[in-house]
Amino acid sequence: MARPLVGIIGNCYIIDDRFPVHAGGRMNSEAIARAAGCMPLIVPSDPDLVSVDELLDHCDGFLLTGGRPNVHPQHYGEEPTEAHGAFDEARDAITLPLIRACVDRGQPFLGICRGFQEVNVAMGGTLYPEIRDLPGRDNHRMPPDGTLEEQFELRHKVTFAEGGVFHRLMGVQEVMTNTLHGQGIRDAASRIVIDGHAPDGTPEATYVQGAPGFTLSVQWHPEWNAVNDPASRPLFAAFGDAARDWSEAKLRAPRKSA
Repeated sequence: MARPLVGIIGNCYIIDDRFPVHAGGRMNSEAIARAAGCMPLIVPSDPDLVSVDELLDHCDGFLLTGGRPNVHPQHYGEEPTEAHGAFDEARDAITLPLIRACVDRGQPFLGICRGFQEVNVAMGGTLYPEIRDLPGRDNHRMPPDGTLEEQFELRHKVTFAEGGVFHRLMGVQEVMTNTLHGQGIRDAASRIVIDGHAPDGTPEATYVQGAPGFTLSVQWHPEWNAVNDPASRPLFAAFGDAARDWSEAKLRAPRKSA
């Protein structure tokens, strides 16, 4: 049987200051293929190239990846400042309506870092432009130097709500995670349930209340060492199961007559 197709939301980059590309980290593709058991497909996230309806029709689920550009603050009622960093408005134009459509349809997605923040904004929430500037908060940004292993090392605990979705999925109430983000949730949207926090109170795990499908999102990067990490493997495995369920339901659905 064919593997479910997971659209991996790509980011815009310029290679050698000359060549514009749409790309996704290899670790995202590996996590989808090896930990979720699905077929990875990088999406060129630009409404001039693809439409939300086309993505919904062709893919069985979506990985909302991290990325250096941030969600443009116009989407949560604020003016951009230097603290908000760089933007990718073409990605915003794809992901925000895609998330809302997936919630309505029950089509699964997994949000990571920027993707975690996109889900909150898509559902009506807001973001802090810089977590480390808030009183009592830690610096959650990627260490500027070192190997990838050092930059993605486990740096803090995430504590889940007792008996909540993530506690049941992980089988434990606390996990160790990496942390590589500057922004974070300020006001959670009305349907966003914050199900896990860092020690400084920063939201780290969410889902959409009342959604008929898989809507789990995390602020850390579980795609790093996804097959072996005890907090990453069950997350991707559950997402893969949800994508398989969606794919199988499509196959069972009656075909529309011409």
